[in-house]
This record gives sequence, structure tokens and C-alpha cells, in this order.
Amino acid sequence: MTHQDKIQTVEALEKFIVQKGSQNQVAAGMAGVSPATLSQMRNHKWDLIADDMWRKVAKYVGVSSNGWNYAETRNSKELLEFFNDSQKFSLVLAITGKSGAGKSEIAKKYEAENKNAFLLSCNEYWDKRWFLRELLGKMGKDHAGLTLPEMMHKAVLLLKTLENPIIILDEADKLADNVLLFFITLYNALENHCGIVLMATHFLEKRIRRGVATEKKGYREIYSRVGLRFIELENTTYTDVEKICVANGIEDTAIIRAISKDCDGDLRRVRRLIFSNKRAS
Repeated sequence: MTHQDKIQTVEALEKFIVQKGSQNQVAAGMAGVSPATLSQMRNHKWDLIADDMWRKVAKYVGVSSNGWNYAETRNSKELLEFFNDSQKFSLVLAITGKSGAGKSEIAKKYEAENKNAFLLSCNEYWDKRWFLRELLGKMGKDHAGLTLPEMMHKAVLLLKTLENPIIILDEADKLADNVLLFFITLYNALENHCGIVLMATHFLEKRIRRGVATEKKGYREIYSRVGLRFIELENTTYTDVEKICVANGIEDTAIIRAISKDCDGDLRRVRRLIFSNKRAS
């Protein structure tokens, strides 16, 4: 990390703290980062802060230390609009798209740039308690010593005190049935108070539609609460790939065409190919 990288990180950190409300709340969302460390960064007491810690904070607040630049694609523009509508009007949305469509990165961007936006990256091992632990942690609140009902009560009360909060559940298709169905309880408690976005691959839609067809407990309720609709993101286009390439220093049309052909619509693959071409040049 260069001195300039650290300055950019601190500037982004200050903006992030304003967005999220407090230094403690920001630290709570970063595993292994204490409020004291953030305080040292903000006060330019940098001598004892390791580069790995700087990189962790920089990544969290949206500062790229690897030369990668954001480019607006059709899906990124639509996703940001969907998130904004959900937050502004307390809407519940279900958004699906292929793996590598850029969903997670855009969700991180939205969380970083908007107040009261909480992104949860779901995992298979989560149970209800872990889900609420992650949610409370994102809001900078402790869960120690609380029972599951107490955690739920605390989370709901906190969200109801916030102005236009939004919860984005990324990779929601990874959630076990009992946690996915917990979404119904959360929705019922926060209806008209909080936007909620379920975001995943097409497997989520297939799973819920199959559950509805077989009359599996709770699936009709989930389907109803997302408005009986799954918003499907478009496939990555050549224009999308071109914008990303140009934003990251590749303007040769032949190279861009080769990357577009080789990436199979996967933006993770686009990133790899861009770095590979830049190393070779």
C-alpha cells in the first residue's frame, strides 16, 4: 500500500462512516477490524497498521488497490435502480441472474454508497441465529447473550427506527429452507418499513416455483411476498464487455472482441482476461 493508497482509503472511510452512521457500526461489519484501528487510520497514526489491514479496509470501503475500475453496464444500472426503488418505497424484490453477472459487486457498491443499506452474503451453514447475528453486526449492534427471539426483536426495532432501510440478501439460494422461510417472519415484521431484496442465480426461482407447485410449506407465502415475480437480469453483452475493458485500460478492438468471445458472459472471466492481457502487454 502506497501513501496515496492510504490517503484514498481514509477519504473513502470517512464517507463510509457518514453513510453508515458511526465508526463502530462500520467496524462491526468488517471481520477482524476494530474501531480503534479505524480511529488510528482516521488520525493518521499509521506506523503500526499492517498493509494487510489497510487492504482489508480499502476493499470494504470500495477503494481498489489493484487497478480495477468500475464501469456501468446494463445490469449494473438496472440493479442500482432496483435497489434504490426497494429502499425508497419499502419494496420486496427477487432478482435472479447468471453466476458472474456482477450482482454481488453492484450490491457491495450500493451498500457502500447508501445510508441504511445492509448487504448480507448468505451461506449454506447459516441458521436463524447466524442470520440475525450477521444482520445485527451490519447495523453495528452486539448480539451477545441474547436469545433468538430477543435478537429478532432487537433487529426489528432497530430497523423501524431507521429512515428507509434496505436488506439485500445476496446468494439467497444458498439458504436452508428454515432460514429462507424465516424471510416471511422478517417481512411480516417490517412490511412498509424496510426494503428487502432476494438476489441469487436462477436456481432460487426454480426452487420457489417448485415449492409452490408441490405445496411445500411457506413457499406460496414467499412467492406472494416478492410480488409473484422474479426480475431476471439480462445476459452480458459485447457493449458491457467493451465498457469494462475501456475503463480498465484496454481499447484495442481486436482484444476486446477476443475477451467478449472467451468470457461466456461471465464478468469474473472478463476481469481475469483483462489482467492477463495487461500483464502480457
